[in-house]
Amino acid sequence: MKVMTYEADGTTGGEQALPEAVFDGTINEHALHQVVTAVMAHRRQGTASTKTRSTVHGGGRKPWRQKGTGRARAGSIRSALWRGGSVVFGPHPRDYGPKVPKQLRRLAIQSALNARALDGDLALVAPIELEVPKTSRIAALLESIGRASQNVLLLTDGHKPTVYLSARNLSAVRVLPWGEASAYDILWADLVLVEATAFGESPQDKTASEPDGDE
Repeated sequence: MKVMTYEADGTTGGEQALPEAVFDGTINEHALHQVVTAVMAHRRQGTASTKTRSTVHGGGRKPWRQKGTGRARAGSIRSALWRGGSVVFGPHPRDYGPKVPKQLRRLAIQSALNARALDGDLALVAPIELEVPKTSRIAALLESIGRASQNVLLLTDGHKPTVYLSARNLSAVRVLPWGEASAYDILWADLVLVEATAFGESPQDKTASEPDGDE
């Protein structure tokens, strides 16, 4: 599988083959659906809370005697039937995100990369070296490629703070080290731009060392 390559200034550098260990052309849609659904579930705050009968203030005294009044029996003014009372089976703080196995996350990441590569939405770029943050350099690169108005995920060869700071002001650009992007990040992007030297360690290897939970 071959993709377009670009220089750091955006000029075309031809085509380059992708490593077969990652880009084997396999797309597992079921894994993608499960992982993306889990990511969206993890983003829910889960802070909705209601009071049960034991937590509503007041209502400790029986409002009237059991018999002889002609009214229905009542033991507390904080019953769920009363205005100002408790809530039955109401929501309480919880974590909505399911646990996603590491193998499933790795499969989803590889499937997302393959999907972008097969659609022509993955390209390689020469290493971007910046001594100081420079937003205009990243903007000029995307303008030269013709993707300035689209969502772009830039995967760098390791942590590059200057590249991250340079793209931070661009709302449609995300910068992550290669191997730290989730399947959701890859599918969010209209173009995945990977530094050509970033394939030293596959995303599967790095994902294996991540803790369980949200991607």
